[in-house]
Amino acid sequence: MLFTSPERERFVVVGLDGLPASLAIKWADRLPNLARIAGKCEPLTAEIPELSPVNWTSFFTAEPPQKHGVYGFTSIHPESYTLSINNFSQVLCPTVFDLLGRKGLVSKIVNLPNTYPAKQLRGMLVSGFVSETMEKAVYPPFLLGPLREAGYVLEADTSRGIMDPDYLFEQVSMTLAGRLKALELLWNDLAWDLFTIVFTETDRLFHFFYPAFEDRDHPQYGRAAEFMHKWDKALGTVLDKFDALPGPKKLIAFADHGFTSLETEVDLNAFLVRNGYLRYSTPPSDQWDSSVISSDSAAFALDPGRIYIHTPDRFSRGNISPDRITELSSQLRDRLMKLEFNGVKVMDKVLLRTEAYGTDPEGMPPDLICIAKPGFDLKAKFDRSEVFGFHGRTGTHTREDAFFYSSDDEQIEFMHQTGRMLLDWFGIPLP
Repeated sequence: MLFTSPERERFVVVGLDGLPASLAIKWADRLPNLARIAGKCEPLTAEIPELSPVNWTSFFTAEPPQKHGVYGFTSIHPESYTLSINNFSQVLCPTVFDLLGRKGLVSKIVNLPNTYPAKQLRGMLVSGFVSETMEKAVYPPFLLGPLREAGYVLEADTSRGIMDPDYLFEQVSMTLAGRLKALELLWNDLAWDLFTIVFTETDRLFHFFYPAFEDRDHPQYGRAAEFMHKWDKALGTVLDKFDALPGPKKLIAFADHGFTSLETEVDLNAFLVRNGYLRYSTPPSDQWDSSVISSDSAAFALDPGRIYIHTPDRFSRGNISPDRITELSSQLRDRLMKLEFNGVKVMDKVLLRTEAYGTDPEGMPPDLICIAKPGFDLKAKFDRSEVFGFHGRTGTHTREDAFFYSSDDEQIEFMHQTGRMLLDWFGIPLP
């Protein structure tokens, strides 16, 4: 039976993808709605690695990666060695929406990353990044018509990137407008207990133009400021709607990771090739062509900083005995910790699997997880020959400094605790 009392307790989640707490404070004097929430709480620390699918999944499962099993954007097939994009089907534990639904509570969700393809739930869902088709991104299916009539677009086209600033800023403005239309469609009947909306547009822009948001003298600062005022108005729409809600209520707003200006990209597969750990059977056809990993490779990497020892118990071509994992991992860690760019150490930490994820992690965790110092963007492409380089981006994620705000001033430290805060509000224990 649904709980329909006007005094139902409500929880609102506002995702501000990629927003650093430090940048929010800088912009708060120019953006009145951001000023309502910036600097009120301490920033969060992202789960490892500091990627959207990992950290948004940690929110909506209330668990760290070792419990939900999502460790990056991609997974590698242990037989064919082909890459696939991770999605909702890879999540290995219940979601907070499942747990609320079992109590008869209703969730409405707009643009939440890693919820594609949309699954049945008690409520409504519009999936976020990476979503391929509207038909599979929407639950229940009848939402498809109203969203299309509203001109809703799943994702901004960032393919032109830094080469076409006008196009990119137009694209994110279009998707931002679509999020607000979805907000109006799903919010206004108040037939929900949990409402979640994620604005991913900041992340898209920061990857290509982050310095423009830090430096008023940057040639793209004017465009950045124009967009941020649109974004602030969208944020204000949600905050005003929250303020008008009757009954007990709580709002949290947070980013899935921080951001900073890029020093350089660092390709771990190029590093492994150069140091003799990774070999290819044939030249790779593109950056995603992991099928060329040869049987005499000792290790390989997946984005962003995941290194796998090539053992036969996990991979069909593996040749490294499992009892050598500790030896090889320690050897690799020593070499990676010495890696420098222009005299600066690249790595902050290189963690063994047990150090990062404990003794019994779910799914396919890496044997080593690299955590770079701010400004270094770890990659794992299969067609690059140089360890260091620039490939059209100017900003990169950070694990620290993720924006956080709670309307009741409750403070937490790590990303998965946002989901636990939500469950605590409704008095629902983790399974």
